[in-house]
Parts: sequence; C-alpha cells; structure tokens
Amino acid sequence: MAELSPLFPIPLLILIFSILIWLKLAKRNNNLRLPPSPPKLPIIGNIHQLGKLPHRSLRDLSSKYGPLLLLRLGHNPTLLVSSADIVKEIVKNHDAVFSNRPKTTAADILLYGCKDLGFAPYGEYWKQVKKISVLELFSHKRVQSFQFVRDEEVGVIIDKIRGACRKGESINLSEMLVFVSNNIVSRCVIGRKTEEDDGTCSKFGLLAKRLMVLLTSFCAGDMFPYLRWLDMLTGLVPNLKALSGELDAYLDQIIEEHEASKSNNGGAAAANKKDFVSIIFQLQKDGMLDMDLTQDNIKAILLDMFLAGTDTTASTAEWLMAELLKHPEAMKKLQQEVRDVVGKKSKVETEDIGKMNYLKCVLKETLRLHPVAPLLLPRQTSASVELGGYDVPSNTTVLINAWAIQRDPEWWENPEEFMPERFENSGVDLKGEDFRFIPFGLGRRSCPGLSFGVASIEYMVANLVYCFDWKLADGGIPENLDMSEVYGIAVNRKTPLHVLPVSQRDCVKNES
Repeated sequence: MAELSPLFPIPLLILIFSILIWLKLAKRNNNLRLPPSPPKLPIIGNIHQLGKLPHRSLRDLSSKYGPLLLLRLGHNPTLLVSSADIVKEIVKNHDAVFSNRPKTTAADILLYGCKDLGFAPYGEYWKQVKKISVLELFSHKRVQSFQFVRDEEVGVIIDKIRGACRKGESINLSEMLVFVSNNIVSRCVIGRKTEEDDGTCSKFGLLAKRLMVLLTSFCAGDMFPYLRWLDMLTGLVPNLKALSGELDAYLDQIIEEHEASKSNNGGAAAANKKDFVSIIFQLQKDGMLDMDLTQDNIKAILLDMFLAGTDTTASTAEWLMAELLKHPEAMKKLQQEVRDVVGKKSKVETEDIGKMNYLKCVLKETLRLHPVAPLLLPRQTSASVELGGYDVPSNTTVLINAWAIQRDPEWWENPEEFMPERFENSGVDLKGEDFRFIPFGLGRRSCPGLSFGVASIEYMVANLVYCFDWKLADGGIPENLDMSEVYGIAVNRKTPLHVLPVSQRDCVKNES
C-alpha cells in the first residue's frame, strides 16, 4: 500500500474547521430575523455568484430575492443593499453605524495600516483627516487654485490631437484621457507628472500602476482568515510588502525635496509649489490642524488621493465620450452649447463651464449609467442594527449597489437608455442627497473629492468637444459601438476608444 503524504490531513482539517465555524455562526444567528439569503454552497457561500462583473450579478440576485440580502462571501457575512429606500434609511437613521470600513490585507500593507481617508476605520482619526480634506484640500478655493494644472495638461493633449488631425490619423482616446487624468492628479498631489510628454511613465507612474493592480488582487486571507498562509505562498503578501517599500522610499524622497526646497528658498518656492504635500506641511507648521500627522499618515493620505482621482476621472471621461459617440444627437447638442458659450476664443475658459447646463446633464447621466465604483467602497457595521425590518449583526460587511439603484425602473424612466435630458430642470445633484443617485457615495463616507474630479472632467470634455468633431475610427457605426465593461478599481470600458478627430478652424493654433 502506498504511503500517505504527511500533508494529507491538512485539507481535511481545513474542511472540518470551516464546517464547525459555519455551524457556530448559524446557531448564533438562529434567534435573529436576518435578511433573506440566496442559496449558498458550503464554505465559499455565495462567492461563486459574483461573476466577472459583480454589480450586474448582484443586481440579478436582488431582482430575484429582494433589495436587501444577506450573503456569505467566504467567512464574511455581507449585506447587499439595492434599494434607494433602504439607502435613505441607512443615512437618516444609522449613518454612524454604517460608516466603518472592513480592513483588507492590501490596504493595510500599502496604506500604512489604513491611515488614509478611504480605508481608515470610522473614528476620531478618520474625522480629522476628513475635515482636512473637506476644508483644506478640496475646498472650492483650493480646487480653483489648481486650474493652471488643468490648463497645461489639457493643452498638451489638445496639441497632440491637433497633430493627429493634420496627418489624418485616428487616436486612442482612452490612452490620452488616462495620460491627462494621471498628470493632473499627480501634479496636484506631489508636484510631479506620472506620464511624460513622450508617452513614457515616470517612476511614480510605474509604481502607481502596480499599486492599482495589487490593491484589487484576490486575497484568500480576506475571505478565509484561516487561509492567510496561502497569500504568502502565492506571493501576494511578499509582493505587497515589496511595493510598499518602494512607494515608501519614493514618497520620502518627495517629502525631503519639498523640505529642502523650502529651506533653500526661504519658503518662497514651497509657497509657489501648489501641491498637497506643500499644503499639508504648511498647515501643520501654522498650527492649523487639530492633530499632528506623522510622515506615514501624510504618505497614506497622498496615496489615497492619487488612487481616488486618477483611474476614476479617466474612466468617467472615457464613458462620457463613448456615450456621445454612440448618440450623435447628444454630441451635436453638447457641441452647440459649448461653442455658443465659448464663441471665438481659442479654448474653453474656467468661467465658461458654469454656463454649460447640458454638459452637467451629460456628466450626470454618464455617472448614472456608469458609476466608477458601482458597489461603492465596502462598509462594515460597528453595532447590531435593525434595517428594513430585519436584524443586521455587528461586523457585517455592507455592499451598496449604486449601479443597480441608478438603473432601477421604479425611479428612472427608460433606465437603460442614455438620456441626459432627464436631468434638465431637475434638482438631482451629485452630492448623494437624492438616494436614487449616489455615484460619489453617501452620508459621512461620501467622497470629499467630488468637486476636484468634476472640475477636471468638465474641463477636459468641454475642450475636446469644442476643438474637434469626432468620428469612430475605421468607419465604425455609432449604434454598434462596443460598451462592454471590465471590473477593477474603476469599471472601465473593455475595448479602447479609437476615434478620428477633425479640427475646428476656430480652435486650431498657428493655422490659417
């Protein structure tokens, strides 16, 4: 008889241990009136039902079993919310209880123990960082102060597109939108570009790309705590730690350069360097903060700002342009508005944007159909609570399916259609106060960078539709444009947007 491997009992022990935990949890929850649950498999629970596009798969589950569901994703009890009415109940009655965050392995390692704004647990530290963000980093005055960055970076891609026009070449608009979005955010955050004008990535750009990949990688230990050792064997944790070390060294160098610049120039150079690094250090020096931030705290916040502002901005601008290309009548209407407002000027000015009401409708409709974070960031209950007539236990992960809510036929006429006109003369805004439209989140944990992101998108798009007419490359037919999705930090288009730009005479520099 063949001799059994000494490792033979390990899978059996894992199975037995998992079943015992499942039975213990089931017994504990017997006395609670829990939300309904779809059928699940032993150990993995409902993981197999997530699919490649979880927001769509979870919408299908909610359509079948109800707008408030209790799933089990591995070891984690997870509440799925797909109803505007339940979102309203959360914000109005239980916002503090639903304002915590579950800690993930990747965020813990890469963001200095979750000392950023997005992943920090709800508490005094988070409140202070949120206050700094709202009052100092993303105030209206501060957002406007970065307009010179938007001017310069949008000008770069406009000139690149003009060059393609002269040659009659098509362009990859997706790549260009990533280029300009990354550079705007990176210059505002650390004072440096991530993408050089020749198309190469800076060191920070390369590190940032790895950061985005690893932050969304599957981690067995997050789903099954007793399998954390697997993340060491697969190389995930070593890779996270290696990247964390490289990012840490790079950000230390950035901070040292800011401090040296300030010392060598009597503070003048630092004052003129309008980026978040300089702003935070100046606030701290002037005693304007209610708490002392360590250098690790500051680095976590800087990384968070970059993560929250780059892929999301580029993705939204790309979806917006794709929808306009798919709906030529909307493109024509927007171009007419923009060109009427701007007149004969060579480019769109900041003050012009406020007069473009249809542009704002197009952006809202794009965010309704294509919210960049369709499940928002996960939350976690900090106490047991009653919601929608059901008991929700403490430490339950909460997923709010904004994508499903924003396509709910109960609230939206023809919800699958792109109709910017639905927002004309409408009081629905982007702040999450109307619970059927929550692209930037809701309640205490809504995104403080809303105005920063919107300013970049509106300025980019207004200049693109003002300066050029647009056609699909290779004679593509608008109604056949592929709108397939791929899931990541943001939900992006699956296929790049290849287009043929045609210059408008009033917007062409150095041409007669």
